[in-house]
Amino acid sequence: MIINPAKRTAEVQEYYFSKKLKEIDRLNGERLASGQERIINLGIGAPDRMPPADAIKALQDCAALAGSHAYQSYVGTPQLREAFARWYERYYNVSLDPSCEIQPLVGSKEGILLICLAFLNEGDKVLVPDPGYPTYTSACKLAGAQIVNYDLEEQLGWQPDFEKLEQMDLEGVKIMWTNYPNMPTGGSADMELYSRLVDFARRHKILIVNDNPYSFILNDQPLSILAVPGAKDCCMELNSLSKAHNMSGWRIGMLAGDKDMIQEVLKVKSQMDSGMFRPLQMAAVKALEQGPEWFSALNDEYRRRQKVAGEIFGLLGVSFRPESAGLFLWGRVPADHPLLGDDSSLSLGQRLADAVLYRAGVFITPGFIFGKNGRDYVRISLCADTATLEKAKQKISGIL
Repeated sequence: MIINPAKRTAEVQEYYFSKKLKEIDRLNGERLASGQERIINLGIGAPDRMPPADAIKALQDCAALAGSHAYQSYVGTPQLREAFARWYERYYNVSLDPSCEIQPLVGSKEGILLICLAFLNEGDKVLVPDPGYPTYTSACKLAGAQIVNYDLEEQLGWQPDFEKLEQMDLEGVKIMWTNYPNMPTGGSADMELYSRLVDFARRHKILIVNDNPYSFILNDQPLSILAVPGAKDCCMELNSLSKAHNMSGWRIGMLAGDKDMIQEVLKVKSQMDSGMFRPLQMAAVKALEQGPEWFSALNDEYRRRQKVAGEIFGLLGVSFRPESAGLFLWGRVPADHPLLGDDSSLSLGQRLADAVLYRAGVFITPGFIFGKNGRDYVRISLCADTATLEKAKQKISGIL
């Protein structure tokens, strides 16, 4: 390398799934060469079903218009912001001003880094859940912030322990990340939790950023932290069409919150891109108009998948909460599991996931990648149809 990389890159590593997919590609090449079937991937939360048909048609129709291919506004079209506002009013009972309280994003993952760059100085502290989405940690580190993990534990339904939070040294903490329905655990929020978070944020002058892309998945009552009175003073919320509308590859997300905080994020975003492709925005408007029947049909399918995923965990002797929400099933690995082998340097979850991958040709996610509190867990994605899940169950049965 002709020059040294930036020091900030030493604080992060290549994303786990990026590395693991390279390994799976290599293993698939070897398996195909020897006449074996490809590995069944139950690791990643990328919905496999189709987006709403009228969203696809809107994309096609708008792409055929001559004026659709120019640079777009940094803040998105008025139609998209208004559609997001109607969506929040209809399903979350939250009123948002589309002119200044909504910022469209190239997927909500972009928003995580934008928020860090907009609000964190080097040395600032950030509360990050453990277990939790790894990007919260990596984005904060790229901004030069210090990570302060707070525990999520199974006995509390994967909700924060507020007694422990109050006893922590919160000096210098500026942001707290939350995420419900929780990824990876499937734990759910209620308005009591959100009210406690808002109270905590006000008293300690901490910005709560709630990441909310799973709120419709296996969850009959979508909730937003912004529904708590006064929440906009101390909270922002990320949301997305990726999960609930089967549009992960479209990269359509949004950030909601107080207009002054939105403006700070826009300062950063406007230096990094030139706005979302207009046909995508028009398609998103149609997607956001879906009625309750869309989500009902979606969840009927995910319940069928969740049942088979639970049967896989049953075969493996992994304990789990059948009532979990979101796009994954999360289960605890027993310490005496017969597939674990002797390598005690690896976590229980990693040992079981490796055994299932290398012996059965099925990839499930080890929980250690989400933090120390995930070391004894594994995760199955529900983004495979029931036939694929049944096939995975059969393959795993063969190695037990």
